[in-house]
Amino acid sequence: MTALASILVCDDDPQILRALRVVLRDAGYDVVLAETGEEALDRAAVRPPQAAIVDLMLPGIDGVEVCRRLREWSDMPVIVLSAVDEEAEKVRALRMGADDYVTKPFSPDELIARLEAALRRAGASADEPVLEADDLALDMAAHRVTLAGAEIHLTPIEFSLLRILMVNRGRLLTHRALLTDVWGPEYADATSVLRTHIANLRGKIEGRDAERRFIRTDSGIGYRFTG
Repeated sequence: MTALASILVCDDDPQILRALRVVLRDAGYDVVLAETGEEALDRAAVRPPQAAIVDLMLPGIDGVEVCRRLREWSDMPVIVLSAVDEEAEKVRALRMGADDYVTKPFSPDELIARLEAALRRAGASADEPVLEADDLALDMAAHRVTLAGAEIHLTPIEFSLLRILMVNRGRLLTHRALLTDVWGPEYADATSVLRTHIANLRGKIEGRDAERRFIRTDSGIGYRFTG
């Protein structure tokens, strides 16, 4: 019998926790609940889930800090859930490694669709050979990226972006094309989300080395892989 995918859900509102447990269980997931950021981190450490849904405003450490700490050891998809619909908060969460951001109130169907998309990205595989550019290598089968032989820890979103850019090496990919391919058509105009993830990706594969520039920006249009 196939084990159910485990989803960690952290929210300080008991009613939302109960509702999400029902929604996720009806969708076929095993659900682990937590009411605080500290409890969520403890549960994730003891029983690592396949994905996490974390409220932004939590007592003690907030959802962004939970995401940051999870990213120190895991590349599981993380969806931030919040009533805050401010661009700055979305960017802050994404910079700390969140894969998606859902604003309350939300429809259960939308949340499940976004969770499924995040899990697909995390477990995606393909038949392409290892993609290489200078000392950067992306292995699709192993879902692994190395730079000068050292493994680089990428989130599922960052991995998907790098794969698409490398497969289309030298070709200009518009913001809309990247957003639609990686996140889906509902994100076609979310350029700030894309910029944040591209900046995170660049920081990991380029760092501060002025001689190492893999991703080129075509201002106002999109990005291309030039490594």
